[in-house]
Amino acid sequence: MQRICLFPGTFDPITKGHVDIIERAVPLFDKLIIGVGINASKQPMFTVDQRTDWMKQIFKKEPRVEIAGYEGLTVDYCKQVGANYILRGIRYISDFEYEKAIADMNRMLAPGIETIFLTCSPLYSTISSTLVRDVIRNGGNVRMFVPDEVTY
Repeated sequence: MQRICLFPGTFDPITKGHVDIIERAVPLFDKLIIGVGINASKQPMFTVDQRTDWMKQIFKKEPRVEIAGYEGLTVDYCKQVGANYILRGIRYISDFEYEKAIADMNRMLAPGIETIFLTCSPLYSTISSTLVRDVIRNGGNVRMFVPDEVTY
C-alpha cells in the first residue's frame, strides 16, 4: 500500500514554517498532497488560485508533492484522494492541544486514517500566517517569513 499523506491547511499565505514541515515530511511518504482548504467561514487574504500557484512554484521540482484545493471534511477528502495519513505541524503545546482534538475527531470519523504531527523547526516557530497577514495589512515587509514565490 502506498503511503499517501494529506497536509491540509489554509496556507494564507504559505510561510517558511510550512515549507520546513513539507520538506521534512516528503521523505516519509510516497506522495504528499498539500490540500488548500476552502473554509466558507473564513475570508482569506489570498485566493485559492494564488495560494496553490505559489505552492506549485515552490515544489515544482518535487515529484512526490501535489497541490489541490478542497472543500468539506478533511477525512472525506483523504478518502477521495486515497490518503491514509494526515500531516499537521506543531509550533507550541497549545497547537498540540487543538490539533489533538481534531485528530481524535478525525479518527472517530475515519479510523483507518492516522494523523502525524511534526514539530516546527525552532527557527520558524514564531511564524504564523495570521501574523504575516497582519504585517502585510499594515505595510510591513514579510520577506523573511515567506518563500520568495509569495508575491502580493
